[in-house]
Amino acid sequence: MESISTLSSGLHSLVIFRNLLNDPVISRLSRLLDIDPASGAPFVDAYCGFASALFAVTDDLSSYLLNAVLEDENFYITGGCSRRSPLLDDCLEKELLFFERLSHFDGSDYRSAAPEGSLLPSWNTSEAHFTAAYRETLENLPKKGYGIYAKYHVFTVADGRLVPVRHPDPQRLCELSGYEAERGKIITNTLALIEGRPAVNALLYGDAGTGKSSTVKAIANEFAGRGLRLIEVKKNQLYQIPDLMDSLSSNPLKFILFIDDLSFSSNDNDFAALKAILEGSVNSHSPNLIVYATSNRRHLIKESFADREGDDLHLADTMQELLSLSARFGLTVTFSRPDKDLYIQIVQDLAALYDLDIDRDDLIRKAESFAIRSGGRSPRTAKQLIEQLKSIG
Repeated sequence: MESISTLSSGLHSLVIFRNLLNDPVISRLSRLLDIDPASGAPFVDAYCGFASALFAVTDDLSSYLLNAVLEDENFYITGGCSRRSPLLDDCLEKELLFFERLSHFDGSDYRSAAPEGSLLPSWNTSEAHFTAAYRETLENLPKKGYGIYAKYHVFTVADGRLVPVRHPDPQRLCELSGYEAERGKIITNTLALIEGRPAVNALLYGDAGTGKSSTVKAIANEFAGRGLRLIEVKKNQLYQIPDLMDSLSSNPLKFILFIDDLSFSSNDNDFAALKAILEGSVNSHSPNLIVYATSNRRHLIKESFADREGDDLHLADTMQELLSLSARFGLTVTFSRPDKDLYIQIVQDLAALYDLDIDRDDLIRKAESFAIRSGGRSPRTAKQLIEQLKSIG
């Protein structure tokens, strides 16, 4: 067993993984390694504080340390190959070997040296190969990412920072029926992004409930394993996006910036923010990020007759700028309300997906009746019907 003082010095000497000194478990471990077991109450407090923090996650110190190392967003992994050098490679190697030694610390020497040490809890350790695991992480960066990007694939934005969505909508492409041609265009464009080919920003326009948002979410779920991440942004957060895009430009993963139910009033301040995102500013557009927006309005602008009769001296130019915003998307895909045949086909496909045992004619009759009560035919209406029928058996 390596000496306590050596382990303590190793923690304090971290450079690449120095952020881990703020980790709730590792910080308590560092404090424990700095305390003399003979000190009595201060030692017991430090020991049990560490054990409590560890047990809140796992009882295996080795696995905890390995996960912490693999998820750490340090400058070596975020800086890309251009930031690495033989000196940094050597530093990384030494720190990984140190964590492997630290992972064998089981606290037995502390318990034997402390008064009443037999009353103190113990924890497990296991074999963990830090260097090999970290090398594998580096090799898989384009598909799995690092830090929170490796753990989650859907994010929202709060105060200009990404917040992971722990329980994203599980919608899958195989669960969507109809609109195969429309979805195919979005899938093709997304695959171009994933494969490093030119991809364009896309506007999914059409009637409510036709599956525009579900298409984007299902695509994100489908290709998460190939390095795709989804960032959902609200319209009033658009001004925060340029800085976020800069921070993501060096990330090895691919990102969809998703703006759901997008529309503007003619004097909306967020209009300029979206225009800058779509067209770029002095900074070039990041090739690993595209914008997908959904809207019920083809031109995105809530236009009134009062707007056409305003006091703008160059009214035609102003209206043209407002109405041409949708043209700044390289791809526009229209999701129209389904006709009867498509609606019935969607209902039947969903009934099969939900294993609903019901006579076909009875199902069609219920589907049409439900559509009339719900305001019209749509994939959303079809899904609501099938879920209702399934719930009542």
